[in-house]
Amino acid sequence: MDHSVDRREFLLKTTAGAVSLSLSESLGFGPIEMLAAAKSEGIPLRKLGKTGVNVSQLSFGCGSRFLMYKTDDEALEALNWAIDHGITYIDTAHAYGDGESERRVGLVMKQRRKEVFLVTKLTGRTRDEYMKQFELSLKRLQTDHVDLLHFHSLGKMDDVEKLGEKDGVYEAGMKLKDQKATRFIGFTSHTDGAAAKAAIERFDLDCCMMQLNPSKAGGFEDLALPAALKKKMGVVAMKFSAQEKLLGEGKGKAKAEALLRYALSLPVAAVNVGMPKLEMLKQNIELAKNFKPMSAQESKQLQEELQIAQAGLESFFAAHSDTAHRA
Repeated sequence: MDHSVDRREFLLKTTAGAVSLSLSESLGFGPIEMLAAAKSEGIPLRKLGKTGVNVSQLSFGCGSRFLMYKTDDEALEALNWAIDHGITYIDTAHAYGDGESERRVGLVMKQRRKEVFLVTKLTGRTRDEYMKQFELSLKRLQTDHVDLLHFHSLGKMDDVEKLGEKDGVYEAGMKLKDQKATRFIGFTSHTDGAAAKAAIERFDLDCCMMQLNPSKAGGFEDLALPAALKKKMGVVAMKFSAQEKLLGEGKGKAKAEALLRYALSLPVAAVNVGMPKLEMLKQNIELAKNFKPMSAQESKQLQEELQIAQAGLESFFAAHSDTAHRA
């Protein structure tokens, strides 16, 4: 039996407007509910795990691609257009562009904070550094709280240990949650699926964002994703095109539409996408609105076609930083 197929296989059942997505019984846990009855300007909403919050299945990523807009006016036009057309999940980070991303997002949040699920991420690995970053992030974002606060870019097992140190950043994050400065806490990782799995099992987290694409680089789909779903965490996919390294024609390449469809077919709440051009944003919104899940056979075939890229991507992401101004 091909267990890699079984892990991805889930049933799509539509009732009076709700869609229930469940992994195959081989994973050994119950179905993960994803609400798709409601829509935001035509984009289906899915449940963000145990948070109970429904978010658009397409997320607006405000990382290096958002910083490619040359002016504030261009960036704000894109972000406002995204919100106007149904994207409710907005993802940024303290370190993106040395604060430029959060500053730009804050210019929109000043007027539209209540319309979105706002996410930011902190790289701090000591309590003092973490808290200083958080206070500055709130100022940049022009808000008194975020909806989700991530420990940014979890690396290998030593980083997992660092999070859990006594009087460390995990404890600081839980305190911010208790104080309602953030509604939920989580982490992001593109490096090591085994370390991500360990963090999921060790800590009481609400959400996580992880690298998920058909190359299966880092082992996230086989290791971290099942662990997160078992704890009913909200999961967001990122690196669906592996920083565009999977895009193109020929061996080890695929079209953006197929890669996005693959990621959306996984049992995740949303796929986070950086969209540096308004036309790309419009195209991806249409794809999200008209999404039809891949069959297990289609997913398997795409994996087989892109497996050749796995080793190279694992090497790339081991050294890749999500905090640079431009990727």
